[in-house]
Amino acid sequence: MSKADHMLGILMLLRARKKMSAHQLAQELEIHIRTVYRCIDALCISGVPIVSETGRDGGYYIPDHFKLEPLFFDVDEQKSLLHAAQFARESGYPYEKALNRAVAKIKRYAASEQSKRLDAQESHLEVVHPPANVQLAPKLLEIEKAVDAQTRLELQYYTGYEGSMTMRIFDPYGLVNWKDKWYVVGFCHLRGEIRHFRVDRIGRIRLTDSVFVRPSSFSARESLLESLLPETGDESSEHLVSVQIQGLPQAMNDLCGHWLFARTLVERTTNWAHFKLDEHSLYLHAPYYLLSFGGKIQILEPMELNVCLMEIAESLAQYYQT
Repeated sequence: MSKADHMLGILMLLRARKKMSAHQLAQELEIHIRTVYRCIDALCISGVPIVSETGRDGGYYIPDHFKLEPLFFDVDEQKSLLHAAQFARESGYPYEKALNRAVAKIKRYAASEQSKRLDAQESHLEVVHPPANVQLAPKLLEIEKAVDAQTRLELQYYTGYEGSMTMRIFDPYGLVNWKDKWYVVGFCHLRGEIRHFRVDRIGRIRLTDSVFVRPSSFSARESLLESLLPETGDESSEHLVSVQIQGLPQAMNDLCGHWLFARTLVERTTNWAHFKLDEHSLYLHAPYYLLSFGGKIQILEPMELNVCLMEIAESLAQYYQT
């Protein structure tokens, strides 16, 4: 029997007989008494309030106020957990081993026919991502533990392709997987503000002895998106640039589904769309993406955007000709 089976057996016995000694539990389950101690420690760590009483009539018991509700998943819940695990594995999720153990537990307690169905359903959905960087897993684990313990970090961070390095004292608030890249979001003491660091550009990580308090309502995901998206509120709307693009229907669908253009869409038809973007996003981020459509789209306005695309295309052509 596995450790999980022993833990479940101890729970059932304590609920049924109210109080039992470690020796009685070992005899009943036919296991070593040290195994009983280890299982009880594991149950306590998992949140089960097992009370120990010493003396002649002592033993272990679970308080009456604690309700042990069995955890069962229906067919769709089991399938959804298996499919969610597929997404997590392909993203480079740092707790993949623990995830696999959890999936194994779901299958372990399934009947024979149910187990076959689960194996089949797990193969019905597959996720294709760029190969996960296996070297990131130790860093992600270390960062996640620091997030959980609210422990301040000292980081070596390399910016851009040139790789200039700076030392950062950093309070990690959370991790985000964005477009197949992992980011850690938190407060950078060097800059005095919230910053977003790509984990693959982090060098050495050192845990400090300092702790921090994470803002209770903080969302790492929303913080990262806000740093990428332009301001579109009423106060800044007059400073936004009107962009009109026409093109083939499928190309327009892809364009309007892009993270930047989807958030700035004002109006669209099958072959035409109207956006409002700030100048920084329009001339820094958008041109390179728009060039990937080739002749499948046409910029109707502003004409300055067409000029920008021509200059980038000419610059690239000259670069590759030399």
